[in-house]
Amino acid sequence: MTVGTGRWVQERLGVTLRTADAPVGVQLEDLVGLAVRRNPRRAHLLVSTVLGKHVPTDPRIVRGAGLLLGDLVHAALMEPAGDGLDDEVRARGAVLRSAVHGEADDAALERLTAARGRPAADVTVLGYAETATALGAQVAEALGAPYLHSTRRHVPGVAVAGRFEEAHSHATSHLLLPADPDLLTGDEPLVLVDDELSTGRTALATIEALHAVHPRARYVVAALIDLRSPDDRARTLAAAERWGTRIDVVALAAGGVDLPPGLPERAAELVASLGAPDAPPQGAGGPNGPRRGTDPHVVRIRVPWPADLPESARHGWDPAWDERRDAAVEHVAAAVERALEDAPGDVDHVIVLGTEELLDVPQRIGAVLTRTRAVRSSSTTRSPVLAVDDPGYAVRSTVRFVAHDDPADADEGDTTRYAYNVAGAGADAVVLVLDEKADTEAATVLVDALAAVTPVVVVATLPDTAARTARGRALPEPLHGPAFGSYPADEVTWLLTDLSHVALEAPVEEREEAVQSGGAHYAESLPVEYLPSGAYTALFDEALADSARRMALAVGVVTERALAARTEPVLVSLARAGTPVGALMRRWAARVHGVDVPHYTASIVRGRGIDHLALQHVAAHHDPRGVLFVDGWTGKGAIARELAAALVEHEAITGVAFPSELAVLADPGWCVDLFGTRDDFLIPSACLNSTVSGLVSRTVLNPRILREDQFHGAKFYAELAPSDVSLRFLDAVSAWFEDVAQEAQALARVPVTDAPDWRGWAAVVRVAQEQGIGDVNLVKPGIGETTRVLLRRVPWKILVREDADPRDLRHIRQLAHERGVPVEPAPDLPYACIGLIHPQYTRGATGASGTGVQVAP
Repeated sequence: MTVGTGRWVQERLGVTLRTADAPVGVQLEDLVGLAVRRNPRRAHLLVSTVLGKHVPTDPRIVRGAGLLLGDLVHAALMEPAGDGLDDEVRARGAVLRSAVHGEADDAALERLTAARGRPAADVTVLGYAETATALGAQVAEALGAPYLHSTRRHVPGVAVAGRFEEAHSHATSHLLLPADPDLLTGDEPLVLVDDELSTGRTALATIEALHAVHPRARYVVAALIDLRSPDDRARTLAAAERWGTRIDVVALAAGGVDLPPGLPERAAELVASLGAPDAPPQGAGGPNGPRRGTDPHVVRIRVPWPADLPESARHGWDPAWDERRDAAVEHVAAAVERALEDAPGDVDHVIVLGTEELLDVPQRIGAVLTRTRAVRSSSTTRSPVLAVDDPGYAVRSTVRFVAHDDPADADEGDTTRYAYNVAGAGADAVVLVLDEKADTEAATVLVDALAAVTPVVVVATLPDTAARTARGRALPEPLHGPAFGSYPADEVTWLLTDLSHVALEAPVEEREEAVQSGGAHYAESLPVEYLPSGAYTALFDEALADSARRMALAVGVVTERALAARTEPVLVSLARAGTPVGALMRRWAARVHGVDVPHYTASIVRGRGIDHLALQHVAAHHDPRGVLFVDGWTGKGAIARELAAALVEHEAITGVAFPSELAVLADPGWCVDLFGTRDDFLIPSACLNSTVSGLVSRTVLNPRILREDQFHGAKFYAELAPSDVSLRFLDAVSAWFEDVAQEAQALARVPVTDAPDWRGWAAVVRVAQEQGIGDVNLVKPGIGETTRVLLRRVPWKILVREDADPRDLRHIRQLAHERGVPVEPAPDLPYACIGLIHPQYTRGATGASGTGVQVAP
């Protein structure tokens, strides 16, 4: 925006601006232009050159103006002990004035947003929705103070600490929804921040409401511009005297707007003479200007935002969170940068568009992006403004759309929203930043409208962690390698709690006795983590060499089917057997298709369900509809059943639905639709425990160790690093991807006509009856499950199908030999083998004793 965009209104309506006070040298005419509202209550609109709301503005100017206002508040708080404004503050004012005139270079703009480097002030800051939510955050940042902004969004389950009305606003009702009920009850000064003071009545109404409940000795009202009349100023002084408090007012510039008689009527006639309200975008030649290109590129990106970090101050902000927010903004900006680099054509000029109250984080993202591109920051709004395509007018174009949030003014029938000065602004791309509450189906209307006026639209959705935190349900942080697990951080995100410091291992005999007697659940402790013998390690190496290509083919088939089933897939592997498979599927998507598929691993426990906090974390970062759960193989289908039931429970608890599909490499039990093969073949990762699964244990769910606000737990066996083959396994399989890609894609295209019939379950029931086992949970079908029996339980016997490939069973026979377990032939098995857990366990059964890591005999 260029300064001087009030000329059109001045000439036609006689509205003029005058500056009375400029404490840092910035004039009223530098800070605002003029437009005409479509609002009978208030005909004219002051359009800020430094707010980044109605007019796309360099985000460094926007943030610099807010920080400078914070400097003025700090100076006011220091008087009379201080000396008022120091030279640095005045110098920043000079830089700001140069910047709004387009005369500041990058070094000067960076100076505007440089850290203030002074101790935090003992104040609390309150900002006003919707225009001042980011401005208040900037003032709070300059002061190092806690911050809350009012909101017009109703948040179920969050108590209302206060409400007030803004009489002259288009949307009048404000709510105060702090997560901490004590945030607004202290004795320290309260700083109220708004973009402009026209009469000061809104600030006084707020002070009156708060002061009646929790009186304070001092209030500071801060605004970019102060337009109060002498009568308004007298009203402020009288109110302070009446309430027995002090009210100071600071602004970058003060003055007035001279309004001629009959302005509302003249403005209404002017609006009527210009025709109907601006129409929605109509593409090339439409009222929003020509569309640059005929095939807009729209992409949604994965936003790496911490699950427990609020995305706004709607429910309060603690300055202790600043560093984490800054780091999160850097990560989001990097994700946006990658999306812009991948967009067609040259993307040199970008508009970062916030949405109504969500202003602060989008502006911060834009400020980071200025390192590589020309960036301006703006926002959608509720305010109806006349658009006139004239250089002397502040609002030159309009994009209109239907509200996609949950509008507080819906009862009034007013759900139209606007984005001004985006169409025809010469942007190569718009980066639309939403929070998940606003990322509704109706948001596609806004996305389509933006795509009609710019060739590239990048949609970045932040999780609505503020509401979750306000309800007291902050989510824990996930884990990554190398701090947890031996996989690199980009291979998998562990949604687990690190229990490496807890003694959880028990001898196999003790665990089996406790589990079978009902005295403990199997997930409450861990089996001893065995190191394989030399002979067994050699068998693993042979198995990996023999089956790597077959594994790669199965990975390719199931991944191709997964990509066909999901528009934006998110892999959630079931720890721990699913983790290596999920990592391989992620690698296939990246290497064969160039697609970055997020991969998490979460815990599911038979009989106790899935980790609901882990699912909440995933839902906070991704569309749940894109989630695909991953496991290594199916046995009798117990986990597939457990998953389906757990997801029904999760939807009942949280209202969030996940698809219940389970993808596996091998489905010998015929339990799922998404699989690589239904053959019961050797998956080498089933041969070992943690040393092929990132050195991470089986998961633990023990209420005596874990709190309700923690993910399920697991241990990281860092001491086993010399024996770790996790990455060697992934590398050996993925080395075959190029060789099998065409074959896998051809197989994946063949329709799956045979639906799951759970034939494996029927076989398990039959074997249990034949063997005299009353509990089918003691029958473990398939190569993978049989391996687990030999490694983690007290095995009774192994049943082997006579025509099974002997290469798939070499490690089974080796383990059975080492543990003295009989191997018996069995006809008519759908599996290569079945492992039977001892049904009448006694302490004399074969097994190791002691705790910790043991070497198999």
